[in-house]
Amino acid sequence: MTTSSTALRLLRDGNAGRYLTGLLVNAFGTSALWLASGVWVKDLTGSNGLAGLCMLALWAPTLAGPALGTLADRVRRKPLIITVNLTVAALLLTLFTVDSPARLWLLFTVLVLYGTAGVITDAAEAALVTDVVPAGLLGDFNGLRTTVTEGMKLVAPLTGAGLYAAFGGPAVACLDAGTFVVTAVLCALLRVRESGPVPPEGGARRGRTAEGVRHLWGHPGLRPLVLAGGTTMLISSLCAPTLYAVVDRLGHSPAYTGVLYAVQGAGSVAVGLLTGPALRRLGDRGFAAAGIALTGLAVLVRAVPWDAAALAASLAAGLGLPCVLIAALTAVQRETPGPLLGRVTATANTLMFTPNVMGLAVGAALVELAGPGLLLPCYGVALLLTAVPLVQRAPSASRTAERSPSDANPA
Repeated sequence: MTTSSTALRLLRDGNAGRYLTGLLVNAFGTSALWLASGVWVKDLTGSNGLAGLCMLALWAPTLAGPALGTLADRVRRKPLIITVNLTVAALLLTLFTVDSPARLWLLFTVLVLYGTAGVITDAAEAALVTDVVPAGLLGDFNGLRTTVTEGMKLVAPLTGAGLYAAFGGPAVACLDAGTFVVTAVLCALLRVRESGPVPPEGGARRGRTAEGVRHLWGHPGLRPLVLAGGTTMLISSLCAPTLYAVVDRLGHSPAYTGVLYAVQGAGSVAVGLLTGPALRRLGDRGFAAAGIALTGLAVLVRAVPWDAAALAASLAAGLGLPCVLIAALTAVQRETPGPLLGRVTATANTLMFTPNVMGLAVGAALVELAGPGLLLPCYGVALLLTAVPLVQRAPSASRTAERSPSDANPA
């Protein structure tokens, strides 16, 4: 099945088309607010540090992913997604009152709740998708999901910046609130027979949360993929602060980083369209390993002080970086029982995306001590080594059979 025919088949499916449309609309609003919130804080306070805290506020709830994912397994996912989206839309409208530094506490509170809602809906949507999309097309669907979200990152920030410049922060908040309402409506139109949540057999909430962690850690196929994803994101975030040094060495202004990010985004859009066939040909591990290796080569090439090399490296990084994330999510959806899927998805996201925070901080410190000519080769080699375990032979059936049923599926 070709890439184009699979994509058209998914888009012609009413449920998949509605879901992807809602995702596109929501990703547009989120990307617009992400940029505008930092500019808003900068204008009100003049502080770069406070402006940077906006991103931290959005990412911080990821740390509580396993606990928040439990909520997605305790109630029906479709009503949960609708309720959360409408709640966030209402919260965003309160930002119309943020007109001075004294009211910034409200903006940061909304951003933290915004991030919390994102963790919950990501977990619920990953589980709901398994009831919407045939199992054999999950990889194609997740690839299209990446194409949609990365594509919005190319256009939405500029739109948000323009809207902010013309009408201020409240206008961007209003736009984003509208996207959440549209997403809720499209979710309500999904025709899906969702199985009800399985009542807990006793035990504290902490125990129910731990079930997701145990399943992920005890699964011989999921654990290496998620660990490779987290390691890849950590090393990639270490690389991010070096980009300004790379641009400086090329003799361009800092604004040139926007060009490199745009090229990288174009690569991520393209790989989303190729994901389904690549996953079927290479398998989860092979696809993830190929993406990590390509990202490692891109980092090595970026160390070369040449414009063409920098552009090629950005394109290769855009093609390679999403692969392990898509492979891990698809494997989680396919290998996890429905009643556990919310918790396991949120736990996997925590393990893969939380390293970003630490990597950005450490990378910013390291780039002050050494230049990109030294750091980037080290990062590139580390990424290549990360891919090696994934290309080794998967655990044999006999070794897997030796594990107790509770190890393989504690639910």
